[in-house]
Amino acid sequence: MKIFKYWKKDLPASIVVFFVALPLCLGVALASGAPIFSGIIAGIIGGIVVGLLSKSSIGVSGPAAGLVVIVLNAITDLGAYELFLVAVVLAGLMQLVLGILKAGVIGYYFPSAVIKGMLCAIGISIFLKQVPLAFGITAPINTFSLTTLLQAITPGAVIVTIISLTILLVWDNLLSKKSSFFKLLPGSLIAVLSGITYQLFVGNTNDEVFGIDQDLLVNVPVPTSITDFTRQFIFPDFNGLFNPMVWQVALTIAIVASLETLLSVEATDKIDPKKRQTPTNRELMAQGVGNTLSGLIGGLPITQVIVRSSANAMSGGLSRLSTVAHGALLLISVISIPVFLNLIPNAVLAAILLIIGYKLGNPKQFIAMYRLGKSQFVPFVITVLAILATDLLKGILIGLLVGVIVLLLKSYNNSHVMLVKEKDGSKNLFHMNFAEEVTFINRGAIVKELDGLKKGSFLELDVRKTKILDYDILEYLDEFSVKAKNNQINITLISELGTVENPESFRAFFGHALIENSH
Repeated sequence: MKIFKYWKKDLPASIVVFFVALPLCLGVALASGAPIFSGIIAGIIGGIVVGLLSKSSIGVSGPAAGLVVIVLNAITDLGAYELFLVAVVLAGLMQLVLGILKAGVIGYYFPSAVIKGMLCAIGISIFLKQVPLAFGITAPINTFSLTTLLQAITPGAVIVTIISLTILLVWDNLLSKKSSFFKLLPGSLIAVLSGITYQLFVGNTNDEVFGIDQDLLVNVPVPTSITDFTRQFIFPDFNGLFNPMVWQVALTIAIVASLETLLSVEATDKIDPKKRQTPTNRELMAQGVGNTLSGLIGGLPITQVIVRSSANAMSGGLSRLSTVAHGALLLISVISIPVFLNLIPNAVLAAILLIIGYKLGNPKQFIAMYRLGKSQFVPFVITVLAILATDLLKGILIGLLVGVIVLLLKSYNNSHVMLVKEKDGSKNLFHMNFAEEVTFINRGAIVKELDGLKKGSFLELDVRKTKILDYDILEYLDEFSVKAKNNQINITLISELGTVENPESFRAFFGHALIENSH
């Protein structure tokens, strides 16, 4: 079976995703004002059910921090969690309808600068939010007094953070490059095991320097029997179907969750080492099934989540097996070893997320985007700042608005894209003409045409009339060239600079001059 093709990479990656997902499931539930077990339910369904139904190769689904405010307000306004669950079920059914209506194409019309800005902002946000946990600070610091700050720090947590960061950095940068054994065994697992060992032998004391209190440890519900475990499931009150506010909440969740999923799909496909394209309509339907089931048994709303997806990609995950396996690990762990999980210091998980956050929000991205010109840099920076200043959804919408304004200014008085496809039945030949200007708005149509090419096809891509070729299109063409090579699709690029067979990189071929033309 294809799902087991990369099991040597997927299974170690699933362990990393599991240790990243566990605290996020608990934290999102806590921040949403929902029962703590509801986050675990959503994580299990997002991993196993959505993982099996989705065609996203490295995307991981679960409860999303981007929905926290919506969920918190909805539970408060509806007055009962059972009514909120009805809204989750309805939202899932609405997503199914959106998938059937092929609304997934919306995701193609978000410029890459906005998506990269979203990834960068999420990385910065993750990094900043883990700093207090890394220092063992739980209470909010309301003063800038150095004395107060030092008093709030837990030395034991700092020690665990330093040990964990050292293990992760040495493992990734040195050991994993020298031996296949270290590649197979994830550094995050060693970091977690070292944290548990510390807690068992050192942290589990009243020592003011080396001790770590219970409120600085993972807190998973510990059922004492099967009955106790099943009591954690909450079921929807379907009398809420007659409540207009329930339908309003359902529509809000369906729209926001779908948008977050589509943006995450776009972002995840960009970090997929094999550059595979996720069928967005199938993804919406998979999310719809997941949300319907989650609502039926007491879980939070589900979306594809970039934090877990990034952790999956950065840990070497290559197929849906890592997603499904992480969901199975969540299920097994809350049933069999909750006491063991509750020995994990939050500082270990903070260290793992600090590394992930830094990789996503690497300062070098700002330099790279600046070099691409204003049309890429301005929407990127605005998206980052807007998300950090407001929230994920508002920030993305602001970034998109800026991207559209930049596009309109750049596109003034230029002709529209024109795609012409010709087929020679005997040679399986396709010809595509690009018009004077091709921008990210045309990406959906281009993706549809090129993704429809069969294995062994011949493609002539004619850009001789093109004066402005947006960076987003160049980036997609580079991604498509990888897919074309895997599917034995022969590409002939025809331009004023000459004719090239199967160019290795469209961006390198056109060079800086073309990017300058797109400013």
